[in-house]
Amino acid sequence: MQAERSVTEARRLSVKGIVQGVGFRPFVYQLATTLKLKGQVANTSNGVTIFLEGPLHDIESFLQALNTQPPPLAHVTQVDVAHLAPKGYDSFTIRQSREDTQRLTLISPDVSICNDCKKELFDPDDRRCGYPFINCTNCGPRYTIIDDIPYDRPKTSMRHFRMCPECQTEYDDPFNRRFHAQPNACPVCGPRVALYDREKKKIETKNAIETTISHLKAGHVVAVKGLGGFHLVVDAENPAAVETLRRRKHREEKPLAVMSGDIESIRQFAVLGQENEVLLQSRQRPIVLLEKKKDYALAGGVSPKNCTVGVMLPYTPLHYLLMKNHFTALVMTSGNLSEDPIAIDNEDAFDRLQDIADYFLVHDRDIYLRSDDSVLRIVDNKQRFLRRSRGYVPVPVFLKTRLKPILACGAELKNTVCLTRESHAFLSQHIGDLENLATYAFFEMTIAHLKRILSIEPEIIAHDMHPNYLSTQYAKEQSQMVQIDVQHHHAHIVSCMAENHVEAPVIGLAFDGTGYGSDGRLWGGEVLIARLDRFERAAHLAYTPMPGGAAAIKEPWRMAVSYLYGVYGKDFVNRRLPFLDRLNDSSLKIMVEMIEKDINSPRTSSLGRFFDGIAAMLGIRSHVAFEGQAAMELEMAAETWTGDLYEYAWSSEEPVLVDPHPIITGVVRDIEKGVPSSMVSGKFHATLMAMFTDLCQVIRKKTGLSRVALSGGCFQNAILLSGLSKRLGERGFHVLTHEKVPANDGGIALGQAVIADAIVRRGG
Repeated sequence: MQAERSVTEARRLSVKGIVQGVGFRPFVYQLATTLKLKGQVANTSNGVTIFLEGPLHDIESFLQALNTQPPPLAHVTQVDVAHLAPKGYDSFTIRQSREDTQRLTLISPDVSICNDCKKELFDPDDRRCGYPFINCTNCGPRYTIIDDIPYDRPKTSMRHFRMCPECQTEYDDPFNRRFHAQPNACPVCGPRVALYDREKKKIETKNAIETTISHLKAGHVVAVKGLGGFHLVVDAENPAAVETLRRRKHREEKPLAVMSGDIESIRQFAVLGQENEVLLQSRQRPIVLLEKKKDYALAGGVSPKNCTVGVMLPYTPLHYLLMKNHFTALVMTSGNLSEDPIAIDNEDAFDRLQDIADYFLVHDRDIYLRSDDSVLRIVDNKQRFLRRSRGYVPVPVFLKTRLKPILACGAELKNTVCLTRESHAFLSQHIGDLENLATYAFFEMTIAHLKRILSIEPEIIAHDMHPNYLSTQYAKEQSQMVQIDVQHHHAHIVSCMAENHVEAPVIGLAFDGTGYGSDGRLWGGEVLIARLDRFERAAHLAYTPMPGGAAAIKEPWRMAVSYLYGVYGKDFVNRRLPFLDRLNDSSLKIMVEMIEKDINSPRTSSLGRFFDGIAAMLGIRSHVAFEGQAAMELEMAAETWTGDLYEYAWSSEEPVLVDPHPIITGVVRDIEKGVPSSMVSGKFHATLMAMFTDLCQVIRKKTGLSRVALSGGCFQNAILLSGLSKRLGERGFHVLTHEKVPANDGGIALGQAVIADAIVRRGG
């Protein structure tokens, strides 16, 4: 046995995954040194390459530890092992990074400050005490500061800061947790914060952060430069400050996210379950939607007419310094005017935010790529993305099969793009609504940046069928690529299939507000038989006019009138519905004319618009200040279902037409009886669940399909998602839902990419 251990073997390991900038090389160095193995390790553009020489038993021990005990931020996806002849290494060393022809490395997302760094941050004896840019290989910025790969300091925004001797010593020591931590810095050599007023005049102060805290306590609005962009910040317990921020930002009612210093602070105003605590404290530090406590302590304007509040914990040292023992919560909303991209550059922030912020807390470390905060909620004990961005991007969605190099351009609202490489689908951070040139420029920049750092040159470009989307127009200009148009709701369902590794046909329930149909109409209440490369429309909500087109989205009362006219004709004005009393006769007459004469009244099958119409009939919301507000408030109004249902019906033709009229008749009857809106909402939700479950059973009898995929923005509704999943499961269906990408349009690019690949492989 002793002789066997003395025989020298040699191996070359090619490690792929998230293995750069995460302490992987020092981990390898320490492991090899402990096992007395010789050789070297180096970053490459493919990942990490390791040469090992030593007894076979020790090499096998090394491989086992490599797979089972990697550093906290590492994610090993593949280890290729090659047998070599020994070269006679006399030690184990860490070599300089080198570039290969093909660049296949994965990049770590930005992650929150680790406990070791947080301890140093508040240790008066530590040289970095109070330093707002403290980090190590286990935490800090990654994606937002990288310009190219391999991930080394000269290719990040830290290249402008030369390390002092002490920092350089840490950086060069393989046994130090700051070994090759590219953002490594200290107060002597690193980035610094400064405070300015809105006239760009620097505030002379010994401690810019302490002065900022005093301004926040005085009720001022401060623009704070963070990890992925600027936040607009006010004291969340100060109603006047919150209202000032809303007025200046032109954000009338949409909820504002808040940051609290610790879990105990959050308990003062929100209900916490174990899953929420775990998610809040994860290294990604997303915004998590929590139920408000009855004795809610924050200003009412933070989340008006809403039973939830979006909360996150600090994720940078600067945040901790602002929060520590000073505030129950701070509003931390994106640093922009509504609908514009968040500001990331100091000068841009001064220019765009000077009418909103009183002061600017800035720093001199550049942000190369903006990244909004991610937003999640827990439904059925599972994490559900509303927005997948900072902390998660650019970790890929791992697919079942390999795809061709594809760029998918996403939709118009909540846009993200997707690039594919082999079995990896790289969904971008949140880009926003492609409705202005500033967001379109961010869209183009994100594509160029991802192509560069991921080394992907797409051969195929996928886009939505809607001819007027800016993302579609971008795709049409890319003449060097094969162009594939993808139906919106097909993409929704396939995105759900892809993240669940399902390739066989499914029944797909695609429910949202708007999507361009293959018949040129506006879809949104769709039951599809979906395959990767094609779909059939098995059923849908019957078409209803949208008087005023896009105006009907912002004014749900128009949809209520349209549905009522469809059931009662002009006699609907005589129904005893309080919301009608708030409308003037002239407006009602114009709506009826538009519907009857088909003037600017596109037809829609949207379930989202159906929610809007019911919300307006109930007097919950006649106008909205942000997308989905009426449906959201209808959901929040719902009481627990008592067992009663509205009648529902559908046609026997193909595709099946689901008739909304019986449901509307029942809703109107209840309103006229004085049934509380909370009970009507609960009954409406329950009816939809029962109706679509029954419809799926009918389709199963015809097709034999027992998998049902749920996707589209309506499944952000926790009642609908949870209740429909449960009902379908009880009837023997295997239900697929979203956990890795948003159910809304933020996940649609993934489906576009998978569909485009399938279409090209079948021959177009």
